[in-house]
Amino acid sequence: MDVRLNSNLEWQTVANSTLTKKRSTAYGSTVALKSAMAASGAILVLYLIAHMYGNLKVFSGQAAFDGYAHSLREIGYPLLPESGFLWIFRIVLLASILIHIYAAVTLWARARRARPADQRYQVKKRVVRSYSSYTMRWGGVLIALFVIFHILHLTVNVIAPGGRSDSPYERLVNGFQPEFWYVTLFYVLAVIALGFHLRHGVWSGLATLGVNQARRQPVLNSIATGIALIVTVGFLIPPVAVTFGLVS
Repeated sequence: MDVRLNSNLEWQTVANSTLTKKRSTAYGSTVALKSAMAASGAILVLYLIAHMYGNLKVFSGQAAFDGYAHSLREIGYPLLPESGFLWIFRIVLLASILIHIYAAVTLWARARRARPADQRYQVKKRVVRSYSSYTMRWGGVLIALFVIFHILHLTVNVIAPGGRSDSPYERLVNGFQPEFWYVTLFYVLAVIALGFHLRHGVWSGLATLGVNQARRQPVLNSIATGIALIVTVGFLIPPVAVTFGLVS
């Protein structure tokens, strides 16, 4: 009897230890994914702010805008070959995007699996959910499609609604002419989706860093909303200005 009792106790101890390790590993993996998502998101936010600043140079005229675009190719030269820094930055940016997507999809799938089966088919309550949180998934898909179109349109000059040009300024102005209103509309919708995504992402990133305490929530909410609004408006101004003839 004592032998059986000791055997059962040993088995339970081993089982509990294994379960604890699994939970610890899963938790650690979740923390790592959230940290990776926050770090990659921070890189993307910094890039968006820099890119927005460059886009606004369109109001300084063609020489200033094209000169700015050309200067990016000379960063680090002659220590790096021409456009060397750009390619390094593109690789970092692409890696950040892939890490961000992978972490987001993995965390979403993990949360879905952890949800009890009887709750998966209940009507979802959206009273507390913010619009930014609700649109994260489909907004992310729209943003991904837009990034592909944006690169083909204004970077590699493959899609050219208003005609191809070696001038970045002319590509921007040609592509958002009034007759191509659907391009501007797609751009506007994608940037608005980006704003919602950014607002929720900044908030989640701050929470991951552990600074999202109750007394700080109003300030953090203002910071997240402010960054999202600045980036959204900053990206919308150039194409809308071209469409309405303010830039030509």
